[in-house]
Amino acid sequence: MVIARIESLILDHGVDDAIARARIYLDAGADGIMIHSAARDPAPVFDFCARYRADGHRAPLVAVPSAYSQVTESELADAGFRIVIYANQLLRAAYQAMRSTAESILRHGRALEADGQCLPIREVIRLIEGGR
Repeated sequence: MVIARIESLILDHGVDDAIARARIYLDAGADGIMIHSAARDPAPVFDFCARYRADGHRAPLVAVPSAYSQVTESELADAGFRIVIYANQLLRAAYQAMRSTAESILRHGRALEADGQCLPIREVIRLIEGGR
């Protein structure tokens, strides 16, 4: 599938521009549309979705709620989104955990105090062996 990513809201070009771009991308053969926003207020995203559906478009809509993380998957689905991408939450969480573990090791001069933050070696081996 080809999913066209629309940056109109990030660039402050508004929902009208986003709708115009969606039409162009769909006419060019895109299989779906991802509307992206960096604002905490999801209203423009929901406005885009309502207008997109009112235009009769049926290609799947994709949301990336990194900035508007208070919105639930159910709310996005009810608005018409069919795919939700959590773009970087796991990476950001992993970095925070690694930093905390490194700080503990540096503070204590050993790894013992960080052991509770780490996956047990048995689990690492199990994962390497294919989850058996």
